[in-house]
Amino acid sequence: MHSINKIGKSFWYITPISVTDRPILGMVVGNNKTLMIDAGNSEAHTNYFVNELLKREVPNPDLVVLTHWHWDHIFGLSALPNTVSIASKKTKTEMEKLIPFSWSDEALDARVKEGIEIEFCAKAIKEEFKNHRDIKIVLPDVTFEKRVEIDLGGVTCIVQYVGGDHASDSAIVYIQEEKILFLADCIYPNMYAKKDNYTIKETLRLLDELESFDAETYIPSHQKPISKEEFNQEAANLRTIAKYTEICGGVKQKILNEYEKYVKRELTEDEKETIALFVNGYDM
Repeated sequence: MHSINKIGKSFWYITPISVTDRPILGMVVGNNKTLMIDAGNSEAHTNYFVNELLKREVPNPDLVVLTHWHWDHIFGLSALPNTVSIASKKTKTEMEKLIPFSWSDEALDARVKEGIEIEFCAKAIKEEFKNHRDIKIVLPDVTFEKRVEIDLGGVTCIVQYVGGDHASDSAIVYIQEEKILFLADCIYPNMYAKKDNYTIKETLRLLDELESFDAETYIPSHQKPISKEEFNQEAANLRTIAKYTEICGGVKQKILNEYEKYVKRELTEDEKETIALFVNGYDM
């Protein structure tokens, strides 16, 4: 079940649901304009969020930013015909590739077999669109190369292209006055590969870019919001595992041994999984 929460004076968000892969959606409310972050994985997802906020006297969004091309962040855009949509040029290019696709069970299964789609996403689409499959790919109205600054009236949103392993078109949204950094999925591994993976170079470059923002709250799309301390800990873990992956030449057992010596305890399942992801990326 979703819940609607507020952080600071101007930021609202809806919690994620894993079974249908509904991500967090955000709404930034300024004195003059309202900006939505991501368009949802279906019209039902988007409409629920917008309608729940209307009950809380939050107006319909004037603008919506798409953080990347993955289905769970864009399929709800057709529910926002009067909202100006913004995305990176790379995101628009990736979305254009989806226009010819059919979304029937048979078409999804065929694309999974061909390696175009992944099983996890196909399953979640079937779950989200159980009764109907009238999916329409709506392209963004406005595109940008690297960065766009949006003044909503008393609140400034900086939308910046950052890329990363998860999706090469990823953008983040920094809500300046609230010191909130909406990460979306950028910090997650690449799932559209033979093996899920992190690469050393991209991870370190991305972390450098994210750490340049003066944020106190971070919003990863499929988890709960995290504090600066929690983000810094996660970033430090990724950096350290990346370092040992390089030192150990991508040899999994060596990395496990070295990292265990470093933390001076048994490794958690999450740490073991992250090491496996870096090994997969190194092997590629």
